[in-house]
Amino acid sequence: MIPITTINNLTKEFFDVTPKDLSAEVKPIIEAVRDTGDDAIKRFTKTFDDVDLAEFSIGTEEIKNSYKKVPATLPDELQHAAKNIRLFARQQLQQFNNFQYEVEPGVILGQRVIPLERVGVYVPGGRFPLVSSVLMAVIPAQVAGVTDLTICSPPTYQNSIHPSILMAADLMGVGTIYRIGGIQAIAALAYGTQTIKAVDKIVGPGNRYVTAAKKEVYGQVGIDFLAGPSEILIIADDTANPSIIASDLLAQAEHDPEAEAILVTNSPQLATQVQLELATQIQQLSTAPIARQSLKAKGRIILTNTITQAIQLANRKAPEHLELQTRQNNSLIPQLRNYGSLFIGQYAAEVLGDYTSGLNHTLPTQSASRYTSGLSVKNFLKLQTTLEVKSQGLQSIGPPAEGIAKIEGLMGHAQSIGTRLEQI
Repeated sequence: MIPITTINNLTKEFFDVTPKDLSAEVKPIIEAVRDTGDDAIKRFTKTFDDVDLAEFSIGTEEIKNSYKKVPATLPDELQHAAKNIRLFARQQLQQFNNFQYEVEPGVILGQRVIPLERVGVYVPGGRFPLVSSVLMAVIPAQVAGVTDLTICSPPTYQNSIHPSILMAADLMGVGTIYRIGGIQAIAALAYGTQTIKAVDKIVGPGNRYVTAAKKEVYGQVGIDFLAGPSEILIIADDTANPSIIASDLLAQAEHDPEAEAILVTNSPQLATQVQLELATQIQQLSTAPIARQSLKAKGRIILTNTITQAIQLANRKAPEHLELQTRQNNSLIPQLRNYGSLFIGQYAAEVLGDYTSGLNHTLPTQSASRYTSGLSVKNFLKLQTTLEVKSQGLQSIGPPAEGIAKIEGLMGHAQSIGTRLEQI
């Protein structure tokens, strides 16, 4: 089901991810929405979702009824998750503060931390209603201070949005919800239509067409990042529990046929045991058809000579989720540099990061954790700088700035400083 290979047999393709360029398919749809607005949204929703949209927005009655269509325990479960997500987001917010600092007498620099004004949240609704994605995007934005939030989600449940997503949005206090998805939703949020107000930033996961659309509209609006299929890489030694590892690999594989589930170990015995556990556990999995496709296409058990080799591999692969299950976890953590989130020890299931731990599950994939991090309060803040200069400060920093401007040939720059110096 899932092959065992050695680190020496890995090819360059294992590390290099080059997503298919979908711009030719995405651009015409974005342009049509930009140019004709609501009419284009209706046309493409009929084409892609086979839904005739008379009304985009979700009314209060439908939101109210959504509570009757979900398990009675779900609101409390989501509130439990929301509490921890909010607490963690508040801790993150404390790392960003307004300040002023006098770098030399009369030269005062400052930073203002202010929230974005309008944010659009995309919530997938295809194969699974990702209700948790509502919390992961909305709560950090609210903690940051964003007050104008819009949710878009495709009409894949009885020609509308899945009731669990509607209920979660209402629970989080978001009242502006549109039953549109795909490329057309991203274009509508970016450019606005007769019905939908344009936003300043778009966040949230989606399929490859949604991701390609976010890439195309970047610049018109901000985006969180470009996310691909979900990934997990587990570093484990002979102390790890094979049944736990197999369950975590399957939890990742069931997301999508393109999801990537990888175990890296220096224990041949563990590799074989995990292989057997996978074959057993998948029999009881309702999502087995998807998981089998994923494990066959992307799943791997990689044998290394040492755990140090496993760490080097992980840092190069830069996975979305990284689990560490070894006898020496604490000493290894400082050596790990590239990951979206790190899960330490056998009880720290990656799935807990998806739901109730408080971590944000919207994370960089396809090695992007080499240069960026997951969704957080920071994505909804602007760090704006200020400068105040007194006469004493101008006499100190003005002349060298004037000299640099002249070297660059920008005489207007030099004159701007010189004029001020003459006034002193």
